[in-house]
Amino acid sequence: MNIKLVRPTIELKEKALDYRQEHFDNNEMIINGSELFDKIDSYEEWLEKVSNNSKIDTVDSNWVLTDTFFAIRENDNKIIGIIDLRHTLNDFLINFGNSGYSVRPSERKKGYATEMLRLLLQYAKKIGLKEFHLSVERNNIPSIKTIVKNGGKLEKSFVFEGELTDSYLIKL
Repeated sequence: MNIKLVRPTIELKEKALDYRQEHFDNNEMIINGSELFDKIDSYEEWLEKVSNNSKIDTVDSNWVLTDTFFAIRENDNKIIGIIDLRHTLNDFLINFGNSGYSVRPSERKKGYATEMLRLLLQYAKKIGLKEFHLSVERNNIPSIKTIVKNGGKLEKSFVFEGELTDSYLIKL
């Protein structure tokens, strides 16, 4: 699996917008792990927020220190997915965990999400995290498989917006 995690840059703007549009074209208006890339019209504005949230001295006071990465396939430099790492969990994020991720619709069922999470877990361990929490709707079988393949153990279940949701723990 030849992908790498790369921080968003202005040079990736067109590829990023293409990635986002593919989600929208497939009636997916929420892009998990994108730090609200699905809600902001301006790539430059989003890039500034993502960059600010990755530094302790500029992180939004309503957010937590977060690293956001595009997953880029090395042989053609195509953005395959997006994934974020929340260094800590505030009251809002406690049930949602340390990460969200999405894979572009045309690239699903190829193992990319599993590899993206594996690479992110390596990074999380490198920066000192000891455990990693992930939440997923119980009917999202592909994401559950991704989490379990990366060592996730069911921690708890809860209901969010009427959906039964499971929280998994990965020891790093």
